[in-house]
Amino acid sequence: MRHGRAFWLFVGPFALGLLVFVYVPIGWSLLLSFFDARNTVTPTSFVGLRNYADMLTDEPFLRSLGTFSVFAVFIVPLTFVLALALALLVNQISFMKAFFRSVFFLPTACSYVVASLVWKLSIFNGVRFGLANTVLGWFGAEPIAWTVSTSPPWYWLVLVTLRLWLQLGFYLILFIAGLQRIPQHLYEAAWIDGASRGWQTLRYITLPQLRTTSIAVLLLLLIAAYQAFDEFYNVLGTDRGYPPFARPPLIYLYYTALGSGGQDFGHGSAGAVILTLLIAGVTLLQGRVITR
Repeated sequence: MRHGRAFWLFVGPFALGLLVFVYVPIGWSLLLSFFDARNTVTPTSFVGLRNYADMLTDEPFLRSLGTFSVFAVFIVPLTFVLALALALLVNQISFMKAFFRSVFFLPTACSYVVASLVWKLSIFNGVRFGLANTVLGWFGAEPIAWTVSTSPPWYWLVLVTLRLWLQLGFYLILFIAGLQRIPQHLYEAAWIDGASRGWQTLRYITLPQLRTTSIAVLLLLLIAAYQAFDEFYNVLGTDRGYPPFARPPLIYLYYTALGSGGQDFGHGSAGAVILTLLIAGVTLLQGRVITR
């Protein structure tokens, strides 16, 4: 009895918060997706699967999924390769290892909103005083409107470098943890058998031993890409609203449910459920394929 009370004393507040702030909103959103709920979070008239049919045939929503696909194609492999390469380098050094881990991990503590404003106003400012345009000016190039240029779409450079800087350190730490779990005697046995200390040990020992970590990193990267919101909204949004290009799913659902044209919580909830199911399906499929 005493142990049971202690358990609920520690777990109870967390479980209550999880129920109130996570599971209840998810359940209520699922309920709203079957109703015509405009300008109210209270279900009004039941419409069945009509909201889902509308979202699956809605061209802007489908384009938002395409925006995610472009973002994921850039950010997922780039973050994976760079995080793994830096983890291999940091894990090999014999001095100041903790310092380098801290330096790379530090950006993950930065707010996405603050980092987005720094990228937008200081580094990739569209005027000639921004850092990127200043560097281009040293070589005689004209200033570039980074966040509003669609031909070519320079805004992708801003968004990808911002997300890369913010999340690279987190996945670096995951790879370092995976590298430290590899038994050293595997490398010693390989060296005795004549394997080189470079590509051969990386291919036949390091990468296979990092399979579990690699699967986890890829899944987390994919889910994080689907949930992209802050950098898109704060980098591309202006006082005149959000531009019609580069709208990821969460940006589109935000304007659907809370836009100035009317609060359509029914369609917004249906889109959120579709996005959730899509994330879950792709995650399970990717994990199964990579594991095999």
